[in-house]
Amino acid sequence: MTAPFPSPISTDKLIVVPLSDPLAEQLTGWRYEPPFDFYNWSSWEVMQQLGMEFGDPIVRSQQYRAVTNKAGEMVGFAQFFPLLGVTRLGLGLRPDLCGHGRGLGLALVRAIVAEAERQSPGDEIDLEVHVWNERAIRTYERAGFVIADTYSKPTAAGPVDVHCMCYVPQAID
Repeated sequence: MTAPFPSPISTDKLIVVPLSDPLAEQLTGWRYEPPFDFYNWSSWEVMQQLGMEFGDPIVRSQQYRAVTNKAGEMVGFAQFFPLLGVTRLGLGLRPDLCGHGRGLGLALVRAIVAEAERQSPGDEIDLEVHVWNERAIRTYERAGFVIADTYSKPTAAGPVDVHCMCYVPQAID
């Protein structure tokens, strides 16, 4: 069942904050509809028990952040995965806010890029996106990312084709 059109969310000022336990638990409850359900997380209890991703408090504090609006509502999350000279982003917009053409994804990406630049000013910034996720690719391109490479990546569900997209500030729409 599709959620009703969400109430207006203020995005004039998105804030990147630590991903606290309550926000992490909230994040694991987000449910994306197919074909985006690939992005659904395991339950908070399982993630904590297995130390998966942000279920590990050390990984969460070092790599994960919540993105909220001024009212404190979580609208998205980010992972800042450190590589040598590169910050690789992982991110997600709350499912009920996806695909409504209101620019929420673009605002989210811009807030996350600004935080990545603040945290590691000398690093390049990139991300991986499934080649079939055209909606996300368009958003990333509008935020200044360009496709730099395409390759097959192994996952628990089998290999998937992804684009590696690099942030190029002068490419901003």
